[in-house]
Amino acid sequence: MTKTFQTHPLDLYEIRSIIASNLGLKDLASCACVSLEWNTSFTPPLYDSVVLSDHGPSMETIERNKHLIQHLTIQSFFYKKLSSTSTQDKAVSNIVANSTLTTSDLGSNLIEPNRAQALSEALKTTPSLITLDLTSNSIGDHGAHALAEALKANSTLATLNLRDNSIEPHGAQALSEALKTTTSLITMNLASNPIGDHGAQALAEALKTNSTLTTLNMYQNSIGDDGAEALSEALKINSTLTILYLSDNTVEGYGAQEMSEALKTNSTLTTLDLWGNNIGNNGAQAISEALKINSTLTTLDLGCNWIGSAGVQALSEALKTNLTLTTLELVSNMIGDNGAQALSVALKTNSTLTTLNLRRNMIGDNGAQALSEALKTNSTLTTLGLKTNMIGDNGAQALAEALETNLTLTTLELVSNSIGDNGAQALSEALKTNSTLTTLNLRRNMIGDNGAQALSEALKTNSTLTTLNMHINSIGENGAQALSEALKINSTLTTLDLRNNKFGGNGAQALAEALKTNSTKTTLNLVVGDNGAQALAEALLRLSFES
Repeated sequence: MTKTFQTHPLDLYEIRSIIASNLGLKDLASCACVSLEWNTSFTPPLYDSVVLSDHGPSMETIERNKHLIQHLTIQSFFYKKLSSTSTQDKAVSNIVANSTLTTSDLGSNLIEPNRAQALSEALKTTPSLITLDLTSNSIGDHGAHALAEALKANSTLATLNLRDNSIEPHGAQALSEALKTTTSLITMNLASNPIGDHGAQALAEALKTNSTLTTLNMYQNSIGDDGAEALSEALKINSTLTILYLSDNTVEGYGAQEMSEALKTNSTLTTLDLWGNNIGNNGAQAISEALKINSTLTTLDLGCNWIGSAGVQALSEALKTNLTLTTLELVSNMIGDNGAQALSVALKTNSTLTTLNLRRNMIGDNGAQALSEALKTNSTLTTLGLKTNMIGDNGAQALAEALETNLTLTTLELVSNSIGDNGAQALSEALKTNSTLTTLNLRRNMIGDNGAQALSEALKTNSTLTTLNMHINSIGENGAQALSEALKINSTLTTLDLRNNKFGGNGAQALAEALKTNSTKTTLNLVVGDNGAQALAEALLRLSFES
């Protein structure tokens, strides 16, 4: 008789590895102690992603297992374990230089120029590091110089985050020299560093020859028209950069005009962020001319730029012929009803724009009515942001009428628009027939019980809305009870925000009762008293047992 021996599944390395991939750190540590065979399966994932802190593993443990670490985060508390600054620098450099590390997060580590130099030496020889995050340190120009030298030798680093590091023009110039020779860096973040026009000019020179960088973040860099002009010249030549962030700088009309000239010939840039500058109507008009020609830009952020109706009218003319732009951000400008009316004309013919954000633009009911007319025929827009305008109940009624026929809009933001009960009632009628809207934000709109009751009736039949925000309204107990009745029937709503209303404990109890039968496990955001909290707790306990 031939004897057969069965292998226990846990004796197979492959099975143990699958189990290890689903365990937490404590369970991994326990399993690693079972036997030598188990140690080989459960120790590598235990050290795959390591956070060094004051309560984390000891330095000796890290040194012993550093060859297993692929993702490393160091918190500033970790340095308390090490006796001196030189010891700290050496320890960090040794870990960064190991042969398996791919990601290192050293953000907010109080790293000054000396430690940055030690890191740079390690960076010259590390064979695998792909991402290095040094956000919110103080490496300054000297640290930037050291990192630049490392970049010239390093052949693996693809992402470098230097946001908020007190890097000035000289540091930016050093980094630009590295960009001329590096063959691996794809993303560089220099946000919140005072590099100024001179730093931007140096980086622009590097972009003329660099062939790998695709994303450059220069948010809040004190860059004015001179820096923008230099970057524009680079964009006329560069053929790899796809994303450029220049938000919160001091670019004015002339700088925007120069950027527009670049956009007429550039064929790779897809995202341009100019939020928080001062390009005004003249800058907007210049960029509009570029949009008539440009065939690659998909996202344009011109928020907070002092653009009035004249600038928006120019942009609207461009939208009539542009075939690539999908996202246009015009937050916090001064477009008013005239600007909204111009945009509505463009939306009737435009066939590519999917997101239009007009938050805080002094748009009244006339502007909303014009936009609603566009929505009746537009077949591409999916998101419309009208937060903090003045559309009122008349504007809401007009938009509601559009929603009855529109087949593409999925998100409508109407926060702080004083639409009141009448506006809510109109929107509820639209929700009874609309089959595409999934998110409706009615936060801070003076909606009371009547509006909530009307929306509740709509929720009983609507089968597409998943998120409804009615935070900070005037909904009382009657409104909460009406909504609870709707929740007992509705099978699609997953998030309902009712914080800061006035329905008290009884209203909360009614909503809790609805949760007991609701079949979609709706997320309900509330601020309630003790009675309401107890009722909700009981409902949630029941749901937890069911699931």
